[in-house]
Amino acid sequence: MSESISVTPERAVATTRAHSQPPGRRRRAPHVNVHRRREARAAYVFLAPWFIGLFVITVGPILASLYLSFTDYSLLEEAKWVGLGNYQEMFFEDTRFLTSLKVTTIYVVVSVPLQLIFALALALALDRGLRGLTFYRSVYYLPSLLGGSVAIAILWRKIFGTDGLVNGVLSIFGIQGPGWVSDPDTALGTLILLHVWTFGAPMVIFLAGLRQIPSSYYEAAAVDGATKLRQFRSITLPLLTPIIFFNLVLEVIKSFQSFTQSFIVSGGSGGPVDSTLFYTLYLYLKGFKSYEMGYAAAMAWVLLLIIAGLTGVNFLASKYWVFYGDTK
Repeated sequence: MSESISVTPERAVATTRAHSQPPGRRRRAPHVNVHRRREARAAYVFLAPWFIGLFVITVGPILASLYLSFTDYSLLEEAKWVGLGNYQEMFFEDTRFLTSLKVTTIYVVVSVPLQLIFALALALALDRGLRGLTFYRSVYYLPSLLGGSVAIAILWRKIFGTDGLVNGVLSIFGIQGPGWVSDPDTALGTLILLHVWTFGAPMVIFLAGLRQIPSSYYEAAAVDGATKLRQFRSITLPLLTPIIFFNLVLEVIKSFQSFTQSFIVSGGSGGPVDSTLFYTLYLYLKGFKSYEMGYAAAMAWVLLLIIAGLTGVNFLASKYWVFYGDTK
């Protein structure tokens, strides 16, 4: 005699749902969820120092400087809201601000291309299989490590001083050289030369890029009768454009932030006659000499916008001259 089993509609629906769910959507065991929550808590604990540093050291000061840029703040008194007063004074009343912007622009426009050209030329020379390449690469990279230091800036001031090394060499040929760092016509040129001298970092990057170009390209071009100049123009330069673009963006950003060279060579004044008054140096003078912290914060944000704008322009223009191997 068979036993009858009664099946209620509710039980039938529950059984159908249990069998219809795919394996991936089945409810996980409770101990799995507990284990994952513990892992998530451990991850947040380890990430907590980074988050604290991000908000306390980075985001917090950035927002504070943005607020201070709209205030009259001197470190000695409470900040007073002035709205766009700092920016209005900066662009329409402060002639030294415009001078610093002009000096910095000349410095960047002249020094960055010269540095990249010199670095590329030296990288091409080293790429010819020079014996002791590792040694020469280290020696040539050394100026990039020391170029922004106080010691090198002091040395540079001594070399181009009235009784410096340069005038000493010129005196051998009967030439009386000027005080290169004390002459308004040549002071900025000495700083540009110092920046060009720190060619090591872009040179190493150029050298790495040259090593990635297949030699078969040059062999095929040589078979077709292409000269070395033609090979450079048709093979080397197009394939190096991503490296040139990378170095260009980095050097433009770094050049706008140059400070130590101008501060040491000019004695912290930007002289003679403001000929070496870099933007960052004037920002320093406003903030830490005149105690106009609100004005200095406004200058910092203007510099940020300038650098961001130029970087954006470089990226937009790169699609017209930067060649990537996978571009069709």
